Amino acid sequence: MNGFSAIMVPVDLSHLAGLRRALEVAADLARHYKAALHIVAVTSAAPGTVAPTPEAFDDRLHALADEFGASHGLNVEAHTVISHDPAVDLEDKLGESAKELGVDLVVMASHKPGLLEYIFASHAGHFAAHTDLSVFIVR
Repeated sequence: MNGFSAIMVPVDLSHLAGLRRALEVAADLARHYKAALHIVAVTSAAPGTVAPTPEAFDDRLHALADEFGASHGLNVEAHTVISHDPAVDLEDKLGESAKELGVDLVVMASHKPGLLEYIFASHAGHFAAHTDLSVFIVR
């Protein structure tokens, strides 16, 4: 197999500014490999700061996918995943989503490491260390 056929980008709608670079890299790779591009977000059923309901959250995620896809000439699919505790389940839910979607590359944003990363792994680092998928971590 040459290249990638399906790319997943996990997003946190409360931190979109920090995700732009990862989204741009994923768009470039999707265009280059003619791959499907999937944006995935994990949320809880409880009201949150991003949206008061899972339906409103899903609407925001789809709006992001539509806007991003239109601005880059790509078909971008949005997938909302509901979790009882996203802070605990995040990596598991992302792994399940990747398998369900048949992705072969995950492009993830990560922040600049600080003191806490010497004690606790970042979500991106933890995910990359515990999956058999290719993971491209973008700072």
